[in-house]
Amino acid sequence: MSPDRRVREAVASAAAAVSPVWPLHSFVTANPLAGFEDRPFHDAVEQAERLFGGRGYPDPDLFRQALDAGRIDPDILAAELDAAGYDADPVTLLDRMDTADSPTTNATDRVDTLLTKWLSAFLDQGRADWPMPEREAGFYAAFRSVARHDRAIPGRSAIADLPSEPAVAIERVVAEFPAERWPRLFEPHLTAVPGWAGLVKRRATDGTDWGSTCPVTLLEYLAVRLTLVDLLDAPVDLTADSSGPERNDERVPLAAVWLTAWERTYRTRFLDALPSDPTGGDPERPDAQLVFCIDTRSERIRRHVEATGAYETHGYAGFFGVPMRYQGYDDVTVDACPPIVDATHRITDRPTGRSAKRVTHDRWSDTVDALDGLFESLKSNAVTAFNFVESAAPGYGVGLLARTLLPARVGDLRRVADEQVPDTHEFCAPAVDRDPGADRALPAGLTLAERVEYAATAFDLLGWAEFAPVVAFIGHASQTTNNPFEASLDCGACAGNPGGPNARVLATICNDDAVQTRLRDRGFDIPEDTVFVAGEHNTTTDEIVLYADTVPASHADDIERLRRDLGRARAGAASERADSLAGTQGSGPRETERRAADWAETRPEWGLAGNAALFVGPRAFTADLDLDGRVFLHSYDWQTDPDGDALAAILTGPMIVTQWINTQYYFATVDTAAYGSGSKVTHNPVGNVGVYQGNGGDLMTGLPLQSLKRGTDELYHQPLRLSVVVHAPVDRVSDILAENDHLRTLLDNNWLSLTVLDPQNDAPLAYDSDLHWTPVSVEQGAETGQVRSSTVDD
Repeated sequence: MSPDRRVREAVASAAAAVSPVWPLHSFVTANPLAGFEDRPFHDAVEQAERLFGGRGYPDPDLFRQALDAGRIDPDILAAELDAAGYDADPVTLLDRMDTADSPTTNATDRVDTLLTKWLSAFLDQGRADWPMPEREAGFYAAFRSVARHDRAIPGRSAIADLPSEPAVAIERVVAEFPAERWPRLFEPHLTAVPGWAGLVKRRATDGTDWGSTCPVTLLEYLAVRLTLVDLLDAPVDLTADSSGPERNDERVPLAAVWLTAWERTYRTRFLDALPSDPTGGDPERPDAQLVFCIDTRSERIRRHVEATGAYETHGYAGFFGVPMRYQGYDDVTVDACPPIVDATHRITDRPTGRSAKRVTHDRWSDTVDALDGLFESLKSNAVTAFNFVESAAPGYGVGLLARTLLPARVGDLRRVADEQVPDTHEFCAPAVDRDPGADRALPAGLTLAERVEYAATAFDLLGWAEFAPVVAFIGHASQTTNNPFEASLDCGACAGNPGGPNARVLATICNDDAVQTRLRDRGFDIPEDTVFVAGEHNTTTDEIVLYADTVPASHADDIERLRRDLGRARAGAASERADSLAGTQGSGPRETERRAADWAETRPEWGLAGNAALFVGPRAFTADLDLDGRVFLHSYDWQTDPDGDALAAILTGPMIVTQWINTQYYFATVDTAAYGSGSKVTHNPVGNVGVYQGNGGDLMTGLPLQSLKRGTDELYHQPLRLSVVVHAPVDRVSDILAENDHLRTLLDNNWLSLTVLDPQNDAPLAYDSDLHWTPVSVEQGAETGQVRSSTVDD
């Protein structure tokens, strides 16, 4: 085998330790230890600690707080400790728990500093006024061409003589080591700056314009890094530094036992609160059915919507089952689907005519764009910059003071201004019909058969047997100011984008007469008086906007009543949520609007903090419970899914996405520095792709501490692995797991837990391992009403 091929294979093998990182503008919640999911959880966190220096479990103080607060049941803890072979008193064991930090090395600090400087220049996505030259040739080639002028690199003249192929450059540096050691040798270099390396890994495969215009691979990354290692005379072999201390104790780590006890306490209380024989709700036809994303933030607003009238709410993945690349009327193109799904359709928002609303919108947009361009050119032009700053300073000063001292009033003015400009949904509609003449890589629109299939799949997964006069698909988005992490608050199922477009696409499909005719042939009895509409839930303010301007006059009163009730539901949900936020200055919708407009607000909303469980089953099980916004709720009725296809789609899709979300929140909480992004206060956005801490270094890839904590020492998010509860026959679940190796691997390795409520079995069944199930002793229905604080968890 040639050296070039051996290097490439070694890099590919070592790259498994690098988790992909998405640009911050399309933030995707993902497991930072995704490359280790084929190992048991405790082995994975130990290996990650050696490579990344990050802690994998909550620290003893947090366990002690959870025990004292009643979040860990002492009896459950004692049972777990005994089963793991720990016979000492729990408090004594907690005192013994090893909290020593992993040893770190400074041997490659200078390498990291230089490498991240060049990565930030190359990977910039339109932020720099003077971009790095020759990026179109690739990272390694551009570095060879430009870095020879970097005076911070000793011996920089040697860069001009580097081999033209990155694999050859790598082979020259590691030639003294046996080839079989290369994967192990490369691993710590690839994980030395995991944020930048993860972004490179993602960029190399994402198929975006940036990826093709400025190509980069992990092979090129490693060639540049090892070149700097060689020039700086830094150690090539870092395996000794990343090996860490060996564990001689064959027992499960003590911290893992405490974590399991905490999770089991939460899960037991959750199962206890579920009714053993839930009623099916009001037998009368509902006034409206509203389908929300399974996002935990939907749980709160759904409760309040149901309390306002004869409404049913349901949970479905927020991209509404349509894997599309969406192009708005005046927005960039985005892949509005989960990262585990490839976009297979291109949907464009097209004007329905040359209406007055469109003219007004275009005139305003053109004016704003022209002014933005003018200001940008004045600020960046060497001739005009100083004069512009001097002349514009008073105006900017007034604006700064207003936004700082009166953020709510400024927000009011912006809302008034926005109301004068028509939104694109008022004069555009998604083009869902297939356009065979479009010359694009992705097909434009959908065929009739595809539209029917997407609608049927939605109804199957929701388990619907009847339809209300109004069916609303409600996507969600956030609204914040001066927040680089804004995309992390948007819809995760839409890859960090707003979910409204996906809702509009599915509503358009379902209103199609040809689609409805075929759906009726497949057994879906859609009444003639049913109309489908879309909407979007603002998770920061809890406002829900309905896109229902074109509904027939026969439904005008229904829509108006629904809008009024959604306003009432918003008031209740916003009041409840505002109470949980730190630094509250008011109450209800007014407080949430202030947070959305305040550019100094570090906690505009909690996002998915607090998430702990996924429930898959009928709404009747959870309709009477206050789950405190901690549970993903996916609708499912096993009786309408005889073949188990709908359940398989849920377990292989939404369950995987929620596990990604859960693990990111978990690891960012237990070690914010290694797996999160530290404090927002010291963030420095870079290249439109991420943030630094301070003025350089690695990209911060996870969530900031303000998304996880109320204060410096007070956690809001409880670091628990996801507890999945499914209402379905256990044999059906076993069949799905038997056919899906990835699901079994996650469960067998304890990355999440699975409990089945078998309608034909009295006791819940907990997945053990190797498709074995263990009965769970609970008192179902023991607690009803509010499932929080002492009942499940605060």
